Amino acid sequence: MSVVGFDLGNESCIVAVARQRGIDVVLNEESKRETPAIVCFGDKQRFIGTAGSASSTMNPKNSISQIKRLLGRKFSDPELQNDLAVFPFRVTEGPDGFPLVRVRFLGEERTFTPTQLLAMVLSNLKGIAEGNLNAAVVDCCIGIPVYFSDLQRRAVLDAATIAGLRPLRLFHETTATALAYGIYKTDLPEHDQLNVAFVDVGHASMQVSIVGYKKGQLKMLSHAYDRSLGGRDFDEALFKHFAAKFKEEYKIDVYQNARACLRLRVACEKLKKVLSANPEAPLNIECLMDEKDVRGFIKREEFEQISAPVLERVKGPLEKALAEAGLTTENVHFVEVVGSGSRVPAIIKIITGFFGKEPRRTMNASECVARGCALQCAILSPTFKVREFQVNDGFPFSIVLSWKSDSQNSAPQHTVVFPKGNAIPSVKALTFYRSSTFEVDVLYVDTGDSQIQQKISTYTIGPFQPSKGEKAKLKVKIRLNIHGIVTVDSAMMLEEDVEVPVSSVNEALKDATRMDTDDAPSDPSGTDVNMQEPKSADTTEGGATAAENGAQDPEEKSVPMETDAKVEPSKKKVKKISVPVNELVYGALPAAELEKAVEKEYEMALQDRVMEETKEKKNAVEAYVYDMRNKLYDKYNDFVTPEEKEALIARLQEVEDWLYEDGEDETKGVYIAKLEELKKIGDPIEARYKEWTERGSAVDQLVYCRELAEREKATAGCSTKVR
Repeated sequence: MSVVGFDLGNESCIVAVARQRGIDVVLNEESKRETPAIVCFGDKQRFIGTAGSASSTMNPKNSISQIKRLLGRKFSDPELQNDLAVFPFRVTEGPDGFPLVRVRFLGEERTFTPTQLLAMVLSNLKGIAEGNLNAAVVDCCIGIPVYFSDLQRRAVLDAATIAGLRPLRLFHETTATALAYGIYKTDLPEHDQLNVAFVDVGHASMQVSIVGYKKGQLKMLSHAYDRSLGGRDFDEALFKHFAAKFKEEYKIDVYQNARACLRLRVACEKLKKVLSANPEAPLNIECLMDEKDVRGFIKREEFEQISAPVLERVKGPLEKALAEAGLTTENVHFVEVVGSGSRVPAIIKIITGFFGKEPRRTMNASECVARGCALQCAILSPTFKVREFQVNDGFPFSIVLSWKSDSQNSAPQHTVVFPKGNAIPSVKALTFYRSSTFEVDVLYVDTGDSQIQQKISTYTIGPFQPSKGEKAKLKVKIRLNIHGIVTVDSAMMLEEDVEVPVSSVNEALKDATRMDTDDAPSDPSGTDVNMQEPKSADTTEGGATAAENGAQDPEEKSVPMETDAKVEPSKKKVKKISVPVNELVYGALPAAELEKAVEKEYEMALQDRVMEETKEKKNAVEAYVYDMRNKLYDKYNDFVTPEEKEALIARLQEVEDWLYEDGEDETKGVYIAKLEELKKIGDPIEARYKEWTERGSAVDQLVYCRELAEREKATAGCSTKVR
């Protein structure tokens, strides 16, 4: 069973695997620990990860990066529109209002959803993990930002399904960091809580969490975030600064050239890293645009000045996290900074000033999320025995259920089912009294984030038929699952039947009439009461949650009846009937579309594999041509006749010319045939050389054996004479 953690970053991804000795970060095909989250579409195949990054400079309009920013968001989202203005690739609005990425692939224009693109990245990461483990990878744990909405979480699960993965959990990045920090601590207090603030400044977002630690457990006290404050914002500030400068000095406008924009952005990112360790830094780019070399120079003070609007926003999430945790800066014992964007000195200065203490860097800033995800996967997996450590994560939003009563023109009613900070996972149940099919809406409320779509889903409960023609009593179970996704799990119609045991047959016959009266249903709330009436509404808000976190519903127990003293108490039998529940998730990928996406990914992966194998065969032909030609002039020279040598060299030259002309773009079978054709001529020469090299050792062995035999014979003769 695979135990793998994936950190899906906005710019790059990291894969960590659990082994017997601990957690290891896996190296990719270029022996790097970080793999770019990029998909580049070529004329014949896709290039993903490191290969995609290498191809992106030459093919920027078909190189898709920052896929997480597109996931599960409406095309009209203002924040998304700001991102699209920077992206070099083309994004349009789909029929459902969500973005579609348009690229040129296999000689035609194609469209892909962000979910499909994320699946391609996950497939590449899966291949890296499988290559390292030498085993199939299915079970995993995927890190996601804490601010991901229900729709975005579902999109990640769909992408994992397309990639052939089965996530055991979508794990909040802040919680993964907290787990990777705390599980190795052996000095955590047993009673007093140790409070640690984690500040994660990534490529595109900033997340802050405050975590309380005790021995063997962690509790998430608060979450806060700014989804558009990260390292790339500092890159953008530098980009705009130098773009304006070059336009003035060199009369070039990089905005008119996608490749020039990409090269300047890459240079600005490197410049930012240099400024993190040095007070000043130069910028030099050869042939940026119109065959002009450009040069620039900037000091750290100037960099911080042009980045002032970004730096002003850093305090917001810090203040919110501290307020929600109900703590003061004195109650926070340690501050840990992680994330690729946290290396900017100005950010560290702000964090130090806010908490009044120097932030620490005891964790690997880039790898802590992947390691935490691998640890969580190991905890959930039976493959490894992990130290007992309880993770009490909290949901960052409040979830509300809304419904309408049976009466016409009534205002919708609602109840908070999962308040902010509710434990993950969690199950609750509500009681409804209905006479026919009804709908329940699941909503976000008081998120404080205008980018989150309020309405999550609608569930249609029914049809059902009450046996007595009255309003039916229904228990509806709502689940906040381990991934942070809200669903209506089931609905049960409860019908009560009364059994009347009697003390004797004679008394039963004598008092039959009285007992019939006593056996009438005695539900104090009455069958006409439903969740829309004041009495039931109060019950819903205060205690209508019938079964919280899986506890038994007390209303489902047998209820004794008050009867005559001579008659034993009557009992209620509750009959449970399952009621259909139909789900409508707004913006989610339908099951049929998901199946098509799985098939499409399989076809593209097969195409990529065929192209890679074709390249290998072509390279094999080319390598054979060069290798054989060199050997004919060197070690094979004495084992081939002049005529054979001349003919073979001519044939090799002919194949070489063919490779760079007509054979530049051929099928795998053609290259295999060419190689076999050359080997038919070259193999006999190679065999003669091999036979000659092996003959020397065979002759030496024969001479040695002969001398040994002669010595033994001479020794035997001497022994005979002595006798």
